[in-house]
Amino acid sequence: MEPKTDRKNLVTQQKALAINLDPRKYGTFAEIGAGQEVVRWFFQVGGAAGTIAKSISAYDMTVSDAIYGPSSRYVSRDRLQTMLDYEYALLQERLQGKRGADTDFFVFADTVSARNFQGTNECHGWMGIKYQATPGAEPCQIVVHVRMLDKDNVSQQQALGIIGVNLIYAALYHFRVPDDLMNTLIDDLNAERIEVDMIKFSGPEFRTIDHRLMSLKLVQLELSDAAMFAADGEVLQPSEVLYKKPILVERGSFRPVTHVNLDMLQTSRQQFLNHVAARQGGAAEPEVVSLMELTMRNLRAAGGENGDIDYDDFLARADVLAATGATVLISDYFEYYRLASYLRRYTKSPIGITMGIPSLIDLFDEKYYDHLEGGILESFGRLFRNDLKLFVYPLLDATTRQLVTVQKLKVAPSLQGLYDHLAENGYIESIDFYNKDYLRIFSRDVLRKITDDDPSWEAMVPPTVASLIKERRLFGYHPLEQPRTEGGAS
Repeated sequence: MEPKTDRKNLVTQQKALAINLDPRKYGTFAEIGAGQEVVRWFFQVGGAAGTIAKSISAYDMTVSDAIYGPSSRYVSRDRLQTMLDYEYALLQERLQGKRGADTDFFVFADTVSARNFQGTNECHGWMGIKYQATPGAEPCQIVVHVRMLDKDNVSQQQALGIIGVNLIYAALYHFRVPDDLMNTLIDDLNAERIEVDMIKFSGPEFRTIDHRLMSLKLVQLELSDAAMFAADGEVLQPSEVLYKKPILVERGSFRPVTHVNLDMLQTSRQQFLNHVAARQGGAAEPEVVSLMELTMRNLRAAGGENGDIDYDDFLARADVLAATGATVLISDYFEYYRLASYLRRYTKSPIGITMGIPSLIDLFDEKYYDHLEGGILESFGRLFRNDLKLFVYPLLDATTRQLVTVQKLKVAPSLQGLYDHLAENGYIESIDFYNKDYLRIFSRDVLRKITDDDPSWEAMVPPTVASLIKERRLFGYHPLEQPRTEGGAS
């Protein structure tokens, strides 16, 4: 039970003290990197003997390996999991018989790389808590990945200590309401100091959690600007997926996924592979990461005038994307140059973005860059630096019935010279080997046909997507009632 205190007014010291004074909470702290900043809070506020069974910091790699076993990477999810499992088993072995009947045991662990002396390293870390919700219960677990954004080591250590206390307090007292739990993670902090780009719940208290929804909420709650999950719903940590890889992204609404969406990604992928191979000069096919991106702006637009996110609609999109095997990126990057900057954190390899002609037209709309001092030129300077290329799917104009391609597109006269320069120099490339039969397919038409009970929509989407929509009645699908004959005969 949560201490009888207004959570909104709790500061870090009060949280640590509340845990220290709770006779049921007792556990181990294991921290590697950035000092022992989390456990320090519990020692400083008083009453630590009531909470801390052990505090350990195995900084030396040989010592760490002797305790937890060898590891190829010390700041990794695998190392964190080993620490949690080892320390939790040890805690149970030594104390279960003595006080297990009335104690909620927990282990907090982190493995972190804070800013080094030269300032050249990636400042990030893994932290987690493995704990009992009630005495004797099977353990639950929460694991997060954080990026530390302060510019100096001391500030990063301080921020790490605060978010560690927040995680422990939230896990012990807010585990039944994951939204509340996530809302507390950066209490006494802000998004300029700490980013949480992955969270994973497991254990008996979290069996009903949909991790795709939790990934969305990381971005919605501004804990991160982006989050990822796999086709099977497994949460992904971006650097583990994207590190040093060529990346191809398709942004869309995916309401629902159509043949065009898949054709756009597949055809651009082949051209992107050729581009990457030419850049890398190797005979082997490059390992390209393909992503389907949903933006918060698009998700909010589907929520109507108030801009609220329709979670059922989001999960419907996630379901149909999963049916295609897609890895999904949720981002708060409306501007493409911000997406490019995000991907550049993780790779120096080529980046490709695939889009249709309507999105390319929007890209050349200057109103989207009024907030930049350099306007559209500054935006494009950020977008196209460091080997980024756009792959553009043609459009069959519904009015003129003419095919619009990269070569034929006209933008505002004042920008036509800029457009021609980018196209002629290969920054914007036309997708050539597309399926002409798909040019008349638009997601909005598919959605309308679904709600109007027009069965022709089924031919406009992949068979796996059509089956899923009908099976789960997604996007307003409601099959017509079959007429009955007298006596119930069919």
